[in-house]
Amino acid sequence: MSIVVTGSTGHLGRLVVEQLLEKVPAEQITAVARDEAKAADFAARGVKIAVADYNAPETFDGLFAAGDKVLLISGNEFDKGRVQQHKVVIDAAKAAGVALLAYTSAPGSLTAALADDHRATEELLLASGLPYTLLRNGWYHENYTENLAPVLEHNAVVAAAGEGRVSSASRADYAAAAVAVLTGEGHENQTYELGGDEAWSFAEYAAELSKQTGKEIAYNAVTGDVMKGILTGAGLPEPFAEILVGVDASIAKGELVVSTGDLSRLAGRPTTPLAAAITTGLKG
Repeated sequence: MSIVVTGSTGHLGRLVVEQLLEKVPAEQITAVARDEAKAADFAARGVKIAVADYNAPETFDGLFAAGDKVLLISGNEFDKGRVQQHKVVIDAAKAAGVALLAYTSAPGSLTAALADDHRATEELLLASGLPYTLLRNGWYHENYTENLAPVLEHNAVVAAAGEGRVSSASRADYAAAAVAVLTGEGHENQTYELGGDEAWSFAEYAAELSKQTGKEIAYNAVTGDVMKGILTGAGLPEPFAEILVGVDASIAKGELVVSTGDLSRLAGRPTTPLAAAITTGLKG
């Protein structure tokens, strides 16, 4: 039996594999990657490497074995038909008879277009008959704190989220929840709504940035159209800009507030505060 992690060299996948290495022997872990070279550090530590691509179904033939526990990390190629990509993994997992397929989805409350691929993938997974776990990951701190340069340049946090609040957490927090499911028992056919312990507003985010930088950083609440113009002006493709503006609209409606406590319960510790992620982001 292996614990198999797809997307293992991405931001979240790397953290999952690192945390798995703290819990189970390396030879029990299989890291799936498109580029073997990017997984060389895992291979050096004894992790099995499987080279496969969501866009090439044949690369998943025989990759899984009966009894495996699989983490399907959702693809990030919004223009490549993510649902079909995910179906490749689900079909291969079903053919092999894996013991569990966990999928990184989106909060059940999210109505933004970003959630459409996740809902469709959930439907495929449930229809497959496989034992499943839905890890409905909320927003990541790092979505905001990994690129603080524009905020610091303009002394402004800009969003089309009104007074909405966000229950974000760090990628490492979400990785810990995934690892708990992959290494624990009793998670079959469960849905977990995952988010940070403390929801925050963008005004509070700006205030914390001001506190940590000693600069006066304001929150500028703008309309969706203005936000879309800012994002496309910064070089984002229009369809992706529209997705992000849609998320802001959902935040304004309270759809990214997750109050279940599932994340800290699975991780076995409180979630990382936004202030800590800001400190890390400012160092970067």
